[in-house]
Amino acid sequence: MASAAASAPPSPASLKRIVAASLIGTTIEWYDFFLYGSAAALVFGKLFFPDSDPLVGTLLSFLTYAVGFAARPLGALVFGHYGDRLGRKKLLVLSLLLMGGATFAIGLLPTHATVGTAAPVLLTTLRLIQGFALGGEWGGAVLLVSEHGDARRRGFWASWPQTGAPAGQLLATGVLSLLTAVLSDSAFGSWGWRIPFLLSGVLVIVGLWIRLSVDESPVFQQARAQAEARRAARGAEAEKLPLVSVLRHHWRDVLVAMGARMAENISYYVITAFILVYATTSAGVSKQTALNAVLIASAVHFAVIPAWGALSDRVGRRPVYLLGAVGVGLWMFPFFSLIDTGGFGNLVLAVTVGLVLHGAMYAPQAAFFSEMFATRMRYSGASIGAQFASVAAGAPAPLIATALLADYDSSTPIALYVIAAAVLTVIAVAAAKETRHRDLADVKPAAGSPGEETAPARTADARTL
Repeated sequence: MASAAASAPPSPASLKRIVAASLIGTTIEWYDFFLYGSAAALVFGKLFFPDSDPLVGTLLSFLTYAVGFAARPLGALVFGHYGDRLGRKKLLVLSLLLMGGATFAIGLLPTHATVGTAAPVLLTTLRLIQGFALGGEWGGAVLLVSEHGDARRRGFWASWPQTGAPAGQLLATGVLSLLTAVLSDSAFGSWGWRIPFLLSGVLVIVGLWIRLSVDESPVFQQARAQAEARRAARGAEAEKLPLVSVLRHHWRDVLVAMGARMAENISYYVITAFILVYATTSAGVSKQTALNAVLIASAVHFAVIPAWGALSDRVGRRPVYLLGAVGVGLWMFPFFSLIDTGGFGNLVLAVTVGLVLHGAMYAPQAAFFSEMFATRMRYSGASIGAQFASVAAGAPAPLIATALLADYDSSTPIALYVIAAAVLTVIAVAAAKETRHRDLADVKPAAGSPGEETAPARTADARTL
């Protein structure tokens, strides 16, 4: 059968190459994105908003950081539309070029001291381009792996592109940590901060070389051929736009995906970005110490994500995701208490446990979201669900946390903020259906809807937990 052929797993060597192509791309894109977040916490307030109070300057730099999230839904819409029409690979190449180019340009930007108010305007523009590119990157990267593999180990293999987030965080934090260790504060603030942004140009060349070497998803190719055959049989009748089909057939899945992202997204940016503000201003920890703690925790985060993904193949996506959401909520008060001690060991423990629990949500997310949507609207559906949530979750998270700290001079409101997000995620995931046994290639035209497809039907052994 065509479906069986299309969904047959690729050779181990081919699958590893596909995973590598997705991982290197997501690592570079997240390196670029997180580099901005770290720089916003450490130097952008002084360089681009020098007339403000230090904490207000940090708040304004985080506001430009949040602008990148605002562009992500637009990227999800545009890349999702063309990714469902033209294929995953072409759009992934474009997203890498846009992100890398914008990041390299940030390294060349004049500061407020040179061009005045034009500096933050240029910074914000490049941040918008970063967000637009990242909005299209995530969906395509996880789908390329999910659609090449089989249901039995999809959670494990699809979790590898997810490790691009901690790998990018590790790379960005590592470069910044090295520079802050070897450069004086004045040298780093003057020119040293530019180096990691300029390095992005080299990374993009490597990423493109690997990403151009992989084949398009066979599941997508089969679905596109079926759609073309239906159009030929019915005349010139065109498919509905992927966005229209998603909102018509998958609106519940989009809401579930958005709810599932709340605790995952908010907790991550509080743990990795806001901590650079809180630890240095409230706990009296040096920038170097805070960066080193995030560096160590990110390495552990990278290692545990595939393990959580593999566990989701055995027990289901929902149980693992719920464990992470509940765990993050319960960890918030101990998290800030450990940081308040000012000890390096406690700081490492706080961030590491937080990121391990975050990984329980982030690891199964790729397979979970991919399995919710039919092939010809999967890029749009997964991207919309993930990126629209980021506007309400990750975008304002450091901003809200910094504002709460400024208003209350306490970590308690920030902990309650993350706990509230965890409650929303638990409700969303508990309302979802288990998806781990779904065959991504098993899609059919919806009755009475020419050219449209239904959600992937479950295989005979599928279960709802």
